[in-house]
Amino acid sequence: MDEINWNDRLIGIKGSRGVGKTSFLIQYAKEHFAPDDKQCLYINLNNFYFTVKTIREFANEFRMKGGKTLLIDQVFKYPAWAEDLAYCYDHFPDLQIIFTGSSVLRLKNENYPLAHKVVSYNLRGFSFREYVELKTGHSFDVYSLDDLIRHSVEISDSICSKIKPLAYLSEYMHHGFYPFFLENRNFSENLLKTMNMMLEVDVLCINQMEQSYLPKIRKLLYLLSLSTPESPNISQLSHEIQTSRATVMNYINYLKDARLVNLLYPVNEVFPKKPERLYLQNPNLLYATRMINVDEQVLRETFFYNQVHKDYKVNSGSNNTHFLIDGCYDFNIGEEKNEKYRPDIYYAMDGIERGEKNKIPLWLFGFLY
Repeated sequence: MDEINWNDRLIGIKGSRGVGKTSFLIQYAKEHFAPDDKQCLYINLNNFYFTVKTIREFANEFRMKGGKTLLIDQVFKYPAWAEDLAYCYDHFPDLQIIFTGSSVLRLKNENYPLAHKVVSYNLRGFSFREYVELKTGHSFDVYSLDDLIRHSVEISDSICSKIKPLAYLSEYMHHGFYPFFLENRNFSENLLKTMNMMLEVDVLCINQMEQSYLPKIRKLLYLLSLSTPESPNISQLSHEIQTSRATVMNYINYLKDARLVNLLYPVNEVFPKKPERLYLQNPNLLYATRMINVDEQVLRETFFYNQVHKDYKVNSGSNNTHFLIDGCYDFNIGEEKNEKYRPDIYYAMDGIERGEKNKIPLWLFGFLY
């Protein structure tokens, strides 16, 4: 909420299913408007009313009755949503619209009606910092990557004076990324349902694919989860799910857009080239798909990529390292061992509370946002 310029007239909040977009809208309304303030209204386009009522008609009626801020949830459930929002922006300058949509939506595509009208933001799941704050009641600062590289000892000492971060890291890996761990329901079952909804709605529906392709995409995601973080064998995968190599690559890209996988490329390479390595988007997904036998090193690398990726460019590392960040910093991810460490790279180390020199605690990268 602190990153958004709330003065903009058309604001899009994108995010993967399950990260709390609906709660985000309702929380904004509660913090900025009284319960009986009719200048603000929350609507969900899941409502059957919007099968016969257009957004532009509804928005016009709302503003004619004194409405100022319209909060629209599940915008993609309405077929002509982009055209109608563009119309509202052009014709109702006294109305602010804040809407949520899937991470798959391309709001700034040049061919989109909203290309030069909407200001969009990505809502992510909880960082490790946010998870720890919820669990402990303490408040912690957000740090930049440069802060961690230059001052990791002082920062880790300050945090460790309040909490034992390693006491929370493994549970965050298992269930801390998605807000519904706070609900009194089985987290793993809830996450599996959410993942299936991502495939059925965010991948199939928004990309206008036939339902018959769903089993292939579900199988592909499972096969990818078993091989992560290796480079995907496209030929083998195309044989396994009985489709072409080009289709497999398109499916993988759809999974990336739905925030189910992260693709790791060398510098200056992007899709449609095959990624050098593929990770699930966050550690919680590893437990949901693999259930048991989750490899600790895969968890470490997945956690690092997920936490750093929000604000920094992540590429495959040079000089036999795991990651290259912003084209400047080579990182290896691992646990403390009795071996020589190279002075020319940085180490994100699991199992340590505080670092030294070029060794930084892995958990500390969870404080980047």
